Amino acid sequence: MATRRRGWRACGWVLLAAAAAWAAQDWQQAGERWWAHVAYLASPALEGRGTGSAGYQRAAAYVAQQFAAAGLEPAGTQGYLQPVPFVVRELDAAHSSVELVTPAGRQPLALGRDVLVSLRGDPAPELEAPAVFAGYGLEVPEAGWNDFAGLPVRGRLVVYLAGTPAGLPSAVAAHYQSAERWRRLRAAGALGLVMIPNPRTMEIPWERMGMRPLFLLADRSLREWTGLRVALTVNPAVADRLLEGSGHRLAELAALGAAGRPLPRFPLKVRLRVRQALRERAVESPNVVGRLPGADPQRARQTVVISAHLDHLGVIERDGRRVLFPGAMDNASGVAALIEAARQLAAGPRPPRSLLFVAFTAEEQGELGSWYFVRRLPPAAGVPVADINMDMFLPLFPLRYLEVQGLDESTLGDDIRAVCREAGVVVQADKVPSANRFIRSDQYSFVRAGVPALAFKFGWTFGSPEQRIFDQWIAQRYHGPDDDTAQPVDRAAAAQFTALIARLAARVAAAPEPPRWLPSSFFRRFAHPGQPSWAGPGDGR
Repeated sequence: MATRRRGWRACGWVLLAAAAAWAAQDWQQAGERWWAHVAYLASPALEGRGTGSAGYQRAAAYVAQQFAAAGLEPAGTQGYLQPVPFVVRELDAAHSSVELVTPAGRQPLALGRDVLVSLRGDPAPELEAPAVFAGYGLEVPEAGWNDFAGLPVRGRLVVYLAGTPAGLPSAVAAHYQSAERWRRLRAAGALGLVMIPNPRTMEIPWERMGMRPLFLLADRSLREWTGLRVALTVNPAVADRLLEGSGHRLAELAALGAAGRPLPRFPLKVRLRVRQALRERAVESPNVVGRLPGADPQRARQTVVISAHLDHLGVIERDGRRVLFPGAMDNASGVAALIEAARQLAAGPRPPRSLLFVAFTAEEQGELGSWYFVRRLPPAAGVPVADINMDMFLPLFPLRYLEVQGLDESTLGDDIRAVCREAGVVVQADKVPSANRFIRSDQYSFVRAGVPALAFKFGWTFGSPEQRIFDQWIAQRYHGPDDDTAQPVDRAAAAQFTALIARLAARVAAAPEPPRWLPSSFFRRFAHPGQPSWAGPGDGR
């Protein structure tokens, strides 16, 4: 017992010393360095960093310069850059249309105002088909759930309400709402998807959900939505026109979902007729990759990836005017933290494993830059064993709580708990799992490749002023032109977060064993047998 007391006393002194060192930092000065990167990346000169745009190319050059100044080695296929080839599809609206075909005649849906057309998959130039409403449109074998069992899905469009059934574990719900939904519906013979956003849970108002050019990876073997002939999103304000004659209305369906009750499933009385005229062009947009080599020759081949996406929405035409989306928090903030973490880690002792710093392109296009990266690793990337991803971490108030997505999926959860404990920061699990944030940024590309990962948000408690600030930001600034450098931001707290990320990366890179999935993790299924993580084509072996 005495030995245990001495051990705990020693541990206490270590924690006190770490807390004292943390408190002694000049966080305001560090925050100003972080903010200088944000201010440049979100400046009008970079025009919102749209994937492949001139503004994005300038942003990539800036990050490469910062990596070089920090002392990182180039790790891309062309210096610090890993070019990613894309095909860009745009809808020729003048020659495209969506109509409801009813017994009373055809009813057009106005493009943009009533319906959005996604050009992912293999869009049909012209198609008319019946439709069915299939609840949430999910098949989840683990839960014995199948929204389209017994429905006449083959040769039809599947209409569904955005969301998941009550009681479905968040990790399971997140995975099956990804491209997995379409894979299973395609296997059942469906022609396409029609989503109705749930007006009770929409994060982005319809007015900010306009149609944009669609980016696809030029390498067809990396595309995931093959066979999808039609993909529509219907404005909830006009969704009852789609449900006409079925005996159901959107308000009823949304209320059932809110109450956790099952949604009905039924054939629709209307058909949909879609004409899709496309334009395509080639674009190249790079990931930016820097490497800090590990000190242990035996473990330097393993890499801990610290990442953030560099792209945002760019400039979008709306009502005849050009609207700039600066993307200060989404995600100049994460890239600024990436740069500062690289500077801090490069200045310190080298951990045994290598550290890889990556600014991804095309996250806003469906995490395409990170998907390309994990499937086409540059030779210098080694074998990734963990991803620590920073996307829109939202330093809008002091850092008292840190919400960690993926907290209970791998041993990385123990690492972030330990680092936060030393800093006096309380760790929280994802408080809004229904938002599916764990699959909505670049960490999910690593997860699907078998690599444990974490992502982060500044945390808050329910009913607190911080929750109101967070909710207001999502409602008013997320994917909007007001996500700019004029908004109030806690720069010192952002510096504290950056230091936490650097400490986390150093800890993982120095651990005796690489991170591993927990036996209870749903995502453990993606791990590759016999490997601590995944090593894919182009890994230099």
